[in-house]
Amino acid sequence: MAEGKGSTLVHLLVVVLSLVAFGFAIAAERRRSVGTMYKIEKTNETYCSYSSDVATGYGVGAFLFLLSGESLLMGVTKCMCFGRPLTPGGNRAWSIIYFLSSWITFLVAEACLIAGATKNAYHTKYRGMVYAQNFSCEALRKGVFVAGAVFIVATMILNVYYYMYFTKAITTPVSHKANRVSSTVGMAGYA
Repeated sequence: MAEGKGSTLVHLLVVVLSLVAFGFAIAAERRRSVGTMYKIEKTNETYCSYSSDVATGYGVGAFLFLLSGESLLMGVTKCMCFGRPLTPGGNRAWSIIYFLSSWITFLVAEACLIAGATKNAYHTKYRGMVYAQNFSCEALRKGVFVAGAVFIVATMILNVYYYMYFTKAITTPVSHKANRVSSTVGMAGYA
């Protein structure tokens, strides 16, 4: 491993897994369920029929790919809790900042993805016949999966910087202060 560079394979895998998750999130947004209201004239029943449920699968796929990318990086870096201590200095500070930031964006992205997939599945599968006057077909709001996709990209960028600064902080040698054998205060010794 080069000085402070980190493994290229880890960088590549984290970026590829994040980009695949991003693609699934965008696909989920484009294929989310849309409801159409139908009325049966004989019985005067109103019900909603929803389009395909493929967006739920895409949302779960994005969730799993992002989770695997984050798990890979945390496994390699040992979640900054175990292994060699980080060398004090700027690289350690940036490593901690990027670590915390990437976890925050990761959790927000995962929340958006799983909430979107759940809400999309709920409206697709469980809407039956309803007797109502002002009845509308509810569907997942636009932008839930897009918000997840934006946070996926933010997580990817923060993870790359976190790993870069983490490896710099691990590989940088600790600077030792010079040990002084005598006091510099100028006190006289006891006779």
